[in-house]
Amino acid sequence: MAPSSYQAPSRGDKSEKTYSQTKQSNLASSSTTIAKLLAEKGSDVITVRPNDTIANVVTILRDKGIGAVVVTDQNRAVKGILSERDIVRRMADTPGQTLPQAVEDLMTKEVQSCAPGDSMISVLQRMTDGKFRHMPVMEGDSLAGMITVGDVVNFRLKELEYEALQMKQMIVG
Repeated sequence: MAPSSYQAPSRGDKSEKTYSQTKQSNLASSSTTIAKLLAEKGSDVITVRPNDTIANVVTILRDKGIGAVVVTDQNRAVKGILSERDIVRRMADTPGQTLPQAVEDLMTKEVQSCAPGDSMISVLQRMTDGKFRHMPVMEGDSLAGMITVGDVVNFRLKELEYEALQMKQMIVG
């Protein structure tokens, strides 16, 4: 039963359509950029050199609580990326001989990167498709930061919580 204040439309009424959701409002989060994520997260990136040892990298990964490092030369130009996965795979192939090896022998040389202006949704899709969890952020030729799948997911969860809070406040008044 309709509320007593409701009146069904009559013939002479002007048809005025209202929408509680639009394509723009539903896709607003897809336009959030990597720059916005980095502004909250920060742009610190742990880097190592190609001739460093895996033992050194393992210590850095443990001490910093991270899953990957960017490999740079003396001019901070990106040469590769080395993740926990890369190290574990090599340990399986060369048990007991991995730690003294050089970073350049294990690192991924074809580095997938993104730019601060890229949308988080497109970057997350690239990471999912490529099955990697870490991506350097490049501004031109300069290393501007590093993002992870977890960073993107956590940022989006915070956005959703904020959106839910806004909706509650609209409803409650």
